[in-house]
Amino acid sequence: MMLNLEADKSFLKKLGKLLKGSPALNEKISIAFDLLQENPFTPSLKTHRLSGRLKDRYSCSLTHDIRIIFSLSDETVHLFNIGPHDEVY
Repeated sequence: MMLNLEADKSFLKKLGKLLKGSPALNEKISIAFDLLQENPFTPSLKTHRLSGRLKDRYSCSLTHDIRIIFSLSDETVHLFNIGPHDEVY
């Protein structure tokens, strides 16, 4: 079963800025979105639960430094934030 992806407006804005600054990320983002829909816990994503104020959310790795912050509910992956490690936490 494929999960639905749902993105906040702020996520889409940050994604646009990220792609504008680094178009080479386009393919990696596309692959990550496919994996999130198939299985958010695919080992290559390095998905882990966050703690503290983000304890209801998860993080996965897009690149060494770029992270995607999301939550899960029933059949939906809610995308909240994307960007460098130090900016998303």
